[in-house]
Amino acid sequence: MESDIIEDEQYRNLFVELSEYERMGVRMKMNGHPASPLQIASAHAVKEELSYMRDYVADENGKVKEVRFVKLSNIK
Repeated sequence: MESDIIEDEQYRNLFVELSEYERMGVRMKMNGHPASPLQIASAHAVKEELSYMRDYVADENGKVKEVRFVKLSNIK
């Protein structure tokens, strides 16, 4: 299905983006725990009705030093 292809590409793009952050030394966390780009992209890929909010943490110079993903509650 076309929607599956689009979702696969979105998760692949997320993985590439996060891998670049990791290469630059940016720490990543998911729900308060250290996580790799693969763990985060995989969690997004298997989510059902869950959503994750990104929280960017910058150093005193404004450079991103950490990206946090926080699972949001199901809102209906």
